[in-house]
Amino acid sequence: MTDAAWVVWRQDDNGNRFVVTKRAVRAEAEELAAEMEARGHKQLYWVAAAASDQPQPGTGAA
Repeated sequence: MTDAAWVVWRQDDNGNRFVVTKRAVRAEAEELAAEMEARGHKQLYWVAAAASDQPQPGTGAA
């Protein structure tokens, strides 16, 4: 498997951040984050470049 360039992150209602998955294509990562966010839970999802050490929540943040 090739190295993923994009990471889907999740932040729960306590402020804890977790990597959900990694994708090679940004559009795929964005689509997954949007699907998860649409579920209506308290978690926040966003996509950041895999090399990003401390990604910030936000739509399409890299």
